[in-house]
Amino acid sequence: MQNYRGTSVNKNRDAWVEINLGNLENNVLEIKNYLKNKGFNPDIFAVIKADGYGHGSLMCAPTLIACGVKYFGVASIDEGIELRENKIAEPILVLGASPLWAFENAIKNDIEISIFNEEHLDVANQLYKRLNKKLKAHIKIDTGMNRIGISIENAKDYIKKVLNSNFIELKGVFTHFADVENPDLFKKQINNFQNSIEDFKDIFKQKNVKLHCLNSPAIFSYPEYSFDMVRMGITMWGLTPFSNNNENMKKMLPVMGLKARITNIHTLKKGEGISYGHTYIAKKDTKVATIPLGYADGVSRKLSGQISANVNGSAIYQIGRITMDQMMFDITGLNCSVGDVITLIGEENKIDNIDTWAEKLGTINYELTCRLKMRLPRIYVR
Repeated sequence: MQNYRGTSVNKNRDAWVEINLGNLENNVLEIKNYLKNKGFNPDIFAVIKADGYGHGSLMCAPTLIACGVKYFGVASIDEGIELRENKIAEPILVLGASPLWAFENAIKNDIEISIFNEEHLDVANQLYKRLNKKLKAHIKIDTGMNRIGISIENAKDYIKKVLNSNFIELKGVFTHFADVENPDLFKKQINNFQNSIEDFKDIFKQKNVKLHCLNSPAIFSYPEYSFDMVRMGITMWGLTPFSNNNENMKKMLPVMGLKARITNIHTLKKGEGISYGHTYIAKKDTKVATIPLGYADGVSRKLSGQISANVNGSAIYQIGRITMDQMMFDITGLNCSVGDVITLIGEENKIDNIDTWAEKLGTINYELTCRLKMRLPRIYVR
């Protein structure tokens, strides 16, 4: 077990996120084996933006590299610099838009960025003249996501300009899908991407320009479009990107757990209320356990009275409003002590998981894993 507290401001608090690196390894290898069994062997690109979706990018990166990951994806140049400062030498791509004034820092830290407009080319040219270093870049094509990217109408001319330039080292061309579970939309987007790159495939191969478009759900749905590289995101964390029960997710193991130790045990007498607003009134004498975990840690107040946990092998239920730093559970009839571990998210809890929480909140599982990074230390296990 390895304890990594990162920049947590609460280093002496009995609540933590537990990250299982063995499960992460399992998931990466399962994805690689799936592709191999389908007859494809693309490079593996791991998306570790937002501190690895809340799992801890710095601590997870070595495991990913050991599993054969060739590329890392981040959301900003700053995230890339943090990896470089911690001796991550693999190629790093900023998937989103980077500010023009920060291109110089990308060059100086050997970080690749996404380009998709004329201003990007102008700034790259100016920096080359001043630094005598080429900007490493991937062209982002907007095939229908309508977020960022060069339009499909202008993509071919843009690719030509970049290939003919002497100030950009083109490392890749890519796109992103809006909804893999919508076959018509996926087909439209993949056709747009193929049409945009078709004229350049030979020169891309000569210059080792990586073509990549498959994200987590697309890997399991359309492996035939693996091209040179696929981008693993939420599936490698053991989180499903699918709205239904996808067969391939059965081999994926959850990487993140959420745990806390009991800090207080007391009896709530029949007729008494608990927590703010007394939204819960005891119907009988109730044994209550308090843990130091609340909405400031990323557990939404909207989950109040809706979630379960596990303590010493028994299911328990949260009562009263979740407060900023604490919440309470009904442990009536159980032999529990101060210091015992309560598991809210993890294999011990057979009732709730990050998916059931997301369903109750009307959101997605990986929004919640990102929320849980706020001030909780990470404990790394295998």
